[in-house]
Amino acid sequence: MAVDAPDAIRARPWLLAEFAALYVAAPLAIALVLPPQQLFTALFLFSLAGLALLWRTGGFDWRNLVRGRRMPWWEVLGIALATLASGVAILWLARPEALFAILRARPEFLLVIWALYPILSALPQELIFRPLFYHRYGSLLPAGRGAIAINAAVFSFAHLMYWSWVVAAMTFAGGWIFARAYLRHGFPAAWVLHAVAGNILFAVGMGYYFYSGNVVRPF
Repeated sequence: MAVDAPDAIRARPWLLAEFAALYVAAPLAIALVLPPQQLFTALFLFSLAGLALLWRTGGFDWRNLVRGRRMPWWEVLGIALATLASGVAILWLARPEALFAILRARPEFLLVIWALYPILSALPQELIFRPLFYHRYGSLLPAGRGAIAINAAVFSFAHLMYWSWVVAAMTFAGGWIFARAYLRHGFPAAWVLHAVAGNILFAVGMGYYFYSGNVVRPF
């Protein structure tokens, strides 16, 4: 999938300002001033704004959200194993009490997370950081890996609200993988990879780092 540059609708300076507002200023404001308990409300509103921008851009084939090239099942297995191994290693060293905590204490709650996370979290994030990013702002991006690196960086920055280097590193790596999958295989592949990685993280116990109740701002 090539990077789109459909932008006859806006001048380049306006697109740059809009890009900075959406992918830099908004996450920064959320991280600095928003109460942690309102993080998911902010994600919901952020997603609605992104969908409105995608619709206003025009030229996007919405059928691409449900169709793509062959699902890269080996990549899905690979990210599942890599997420499991890295999550176990991080918690073993940093938070051993959290290792498989939900699975041990409330396995039924883990099933609820597995059912809801792909729809309520992974899906809106993928819409904003893959189709919108590449379709509306494609004309601003460098070719090849440069665009993927920027995508991974803004995806990681969007998680600044957790104030964790662990989260920053993992979301950068995840953002790179999801963006690459989107460009190579289409939206469904990126979404499935994101959903699988997230569900494995919660099963391992890495939800400790992604729980708004544990957010401690460094100021």
